[in-house]
Amino acid sequence: MNRDLKERVELIGNYIKTTHSTIRDAASLFGVSKSTAHLDVSKRLKKYNPKLYQQVKIILDQNFEQKHIRGGESTRKKYLNERK
Repeated sequence: MNRDLKERVELIGNYIKTTHSTIRDAASLFGVSKSTAHLDVSKRLKKYNPKLYQQVKIILDQNFEQKHIRGGESTRKKYLNERK
């Protein structure tokens, strides 16, 4: 793999680690698709930097457990704004 790819993978991993952001947020910041960002941190990061991968995996698992709450809150806000 080329050097730019490895650098992007580690940048996305470090960004998620420091900000506890979602894959969707990281993907939009780095200008890649959500699928690419997910592939970067779930497969490629494990190969390039296993220690960082373990730290990012914990955050991603937390985000996965909370996504139904975020989705419900988003829907609630949407319907509250439509009633105004």
